[in-house]
Amino acid sequence: MSSDREAILSNLRIVDAERERRTATPSLGRKALALKAFQQRRFTRSYPDLLASERYGPAARFFIDELYGPKDFARRDAQFARMVSGLGNFFPPEVVHTVGRVAELHALSEVLDSAMAERLASAAIRAVDYVCAWQAVGRPVDRQRQIALSMEVAETLDGLTRRPLLRRALHLMRTPARATGVYELHRFVEAGFDAFAAMHGAVEFMATVRAREEAFAAAIFAADPADAAASTAGVLAALA
Repeated sequence: MSSDREAILSNLRIVDAERERRTATPSLGRKALALKAFQQRRFTRSYPDLLASERYGPAARFFIDELYGPKDFARRDAQFARMVSGLGNFFPPEVVHTVGRVAELHALSEVLDSAMAERLASAAIRAVDYVCAWQAVGRPVDRQRQIALSMEVAETLDGLTRRPLLRRALHLMRTPARATGVYELHRFVEAGFDAFAAMHGAVEFMATVRAREEAFAAAIFAADPADAAASTAGVLAALA
């Protein structure tokens, strides 16, 4: 089994473990779900220009809908795992690599979300609660890795669009994907391809997302923990 496939399985096990923790502790599950919804709203407020753009809107919505937010990805993840031993026979190596980056990002995000949810008093999350939970968790290296992985996912998807025959191949895979029980996985790959193909180049998109996410993380980490509300006024405005 290739290193990509081994990494996919390892990261999916991490995701499964986080789901099991939240199922075993319903209050943690409720807070994690509320946190995901809160973060999705934050992304929407952080990127109104990209979302409104004819060129960048599909890619921005793909990130918000398919990589973040409260959507249940259990079915898609199960298909990742079920197909991983034969993934290279069904999808090109570049697609397998993309799935690998998505799985790593998914695992890291789930771990960080659980850690933050544990520090929230309830599922009724205020902006100041979010800032304080973020600071309590810390882990700036992991936050930077989270941003870097998001950019790697974007870069690999952008690279796929430079293969002119791949779009047709993905279209032809729809029926066999449904027949073999991996339609959610196929739909995800196809949606990402289409979203990034619509941009005709993702350099500006990636630079914008990286700059804003790094600035957002830096503002929270720089906040005065004794008065998070006052010292993160700009961040809180984006979260309100």
